[in-house]
Amino acid sequence: MSHQAEIRINELVELLNTYNYNYYVLDKPTVSDFEFDILLQELNTLEKANPAFLRTDSPTQRVGGEIIKSFKQVKHRYPMLSLGNTYSEDELKEFDNRVRKLIDADFEYVCELKYDGVAIGLTYENGILVQAVTRGDGIQGDDVTANVKTIRSIPLKLKGDFPQKFEIRGEIILPHAGFEKMNNERIEIGEEPFANPRNAASGSLKMQDSKEVALRPLDCFLYFLQGDHLPFQFHYENLCKAKEWGFKIPNYMVKCKTMADVFDFIKYWDKARNELKFDIDGIVIKVNDLNQWSELGFTSKSPRWAIAYKFKAEREVSTLLSIDFQVGRTGTVTPVANLKPVQLAGTVVKRASLYNVDFIQNMDIRIGDLVYVEKGGEIIPKIVGVLKEKRPENTIAFEFISVCPECGSPLIRKEGEAAYFCQNENDCPPQIKGKLAHFIHRKAMNIDSLGEGKIEMLYDNGLVKEAADLYDLKYENLIGLEKILFVNDDKKQKKLSFQEKTVSNILKGIEDSKNVGFERVLFALGIRYVGETVAKKLSMHYQNIDNIIKASFEDLKTVDEIGEKIAESIVNFFKNNKNLDTINRLKTKGLQFNATSQPVELISSALSGKSFVVSGVFEQFSRDELKLAIEQNAGKNVTSISSKTDYILAGDNMGPEKRKKAESLNIPIISVSDFLEMIR
Repeated sequence: MSHQAEIRINELVELLNTYNYNYYVLDKPTVSDFEFDILLQELNTLEKANPAFLRTDSPTQRVGGEIIKSFKQVKHRYPMLSLGNTYSEDELKEFDNRVRKLIDADFEYVCELKYDGVAIGLTYENGILVQAVTRGDGIQGDDVTANVKTIRSIPLKLKGDFPQKFEIRGEIILPHAGFEKMNNERIEIGEEPFANPRNAASGSLKMQDSKEVALRPLDCFLYFLQGDHLPFQFHYENLCKAKEWGFKIPNYMVKCKTMADVFDFIKYWDKARNELKFDIDGIVIKVNDLNQWSELGFTSKSPRWAIAYKFKAEREVSTLLSIDFQVGRTGTVTPVANLKPVQLAGTVVKRASLYNVDFIQNMDIRIGDLVYVEKGGEIIPKIVGVLKEKRPENTIAFEFISVCPECGSPLIRKEGEAAYFCQNENDCPPQIKGKLAHFIHRKAMNIDSLGEGKIEMLYDNGLVKEAADLYDLKYENLIGLEKILFVNDDKKQKKLSFQEKTVSNILKGIEDSKNVGFERVLFALGIRYVGETVAKKLSMHYQNIDNIIKASFEDLKTVDEIGEKIAESIVNFFKNNKNLDTINRLKTKGLQFNATSQPVELISSALSGKSFVVSGVFEQFSRDELKLAIEQNAGKNVTSISSKTDYILAGDNMGPEKRKKAESLNIPIISVSDFLEMIR
């Protein structure tokens, strides 16, 4: 049986890695997400049952899980120097003249796109990824290997005739679609959006939990090979060879014989960059022959055989006509600028983000101002300056609104936060509709037969005011509902109508959602700051909704990755009787409010009859691992301290209130070493 398992594991690893390569590197998917997930689940089950056959290049190893308390500094084998930059064609000609003076033979250039991301160096030994290091100061950088392994376009194991040891460098990026989705989710939970994709990619690489990094849609383009035994003496040819090994080498590179060819490439991409699905900020020009690199050498800061031509950020002047205020599902009020239409980066721009009151006041933006609008490095256009010298007379300083533009309730701004909030969460229309749209989302209750347009119809017709109302819907409520939708700036009309098939699909989707697991139901409730990952942590820790409702602020803070802000938000959510009523209604409708975990296999009865509270931060083990060990040895985990608690298993940073209560009840506080002695 074990031999058959090994064969099947190897088959699945090869098959899934091929599917991953086709999807993430070639951008040519050859299998549906559903089929991929089924095979991945089979592989994961086999690996857990047969850990001896787990391969380092298994796609299951990309989900993350390693917690990094601090990133180790690693010295680069080859210094990671910056390129010299220019915005001028004349300076490019000077660069060309310098090269021609130093090289006494024919040569050619390679032109590539300059990706606006985070530089990374990947080291491979015997075809296996062994280390990933950021640029840092160019001499040494951070070891982010665990996080980089979660990026699916970076191969964990190579194919073909690669050198025994080499380094390949590139840029980790966040494509536009992923960036926009991430920012929308951050705004929805009241967090500051990332300024641009580069910042988001950089922040992702420095996250301490690689599982969180795995959830972010990072990508990587590779463009520079270094090592002692490279296949060719030419940069372009080496990259073409590296593509055969499984690397994502961009197709956006050409060899150029003359500077005229270089300028043609620059001019083409200065316009065509607006059609790319990711950000670039210029063109990199390199001499192709590596022997000539040695002849040209380096300055103290950069190589003499390469230079970067940077595009000027796309910027136009427009008039700020007015400011609208949008209300999100958590009550966040976001200001948006309405502009006189202007052509920018290939599109007509009419609106721009203003982020929050501090952004507006710091720039002293006023209605009627002429403003600079930019799209360089931004998905959503942004106001980057005000032409104050051309400011009309009698303009007045901006003051943020004091009441909700939708329901008229007073707005509040908590200390230390940038946003204003509408507190009327139970009756503010956009908050209600936003919560309903969040509830049905595919990562929440996955009622894909509904969408925001249909939710709005149900709300406008008085059929749903909260999530539990969805489960009261009947055929006769829905059949024949109609609404005229306006699309393309109100120029075209589209009729949305609930016919037989639509109604049947909606009711089936609602019924099927009753089988969704507890962690996704918890996420669907829309508790502020409780995203997918936090919902999973809470579900695993407390096992059911009633335990979470009873949990105190201090108790919640003991859960992995739950800080004061999240704990406060959870406590406040369950203080609201309306939320409790909704949960009780959802319970009666049959939704899952208990975790469906597998029974723990007993190792011993060493802890039989003993109850433990696990608190603090541990070096060798996670809290979940310690809790599992307690259950495997017949002990019981409890979430709060009482006179019936037998032991507190304490790590670093145990909450002072917990320690005080344990001492007052004379409950023994034990270390991991003490605990391990108990179960030996």
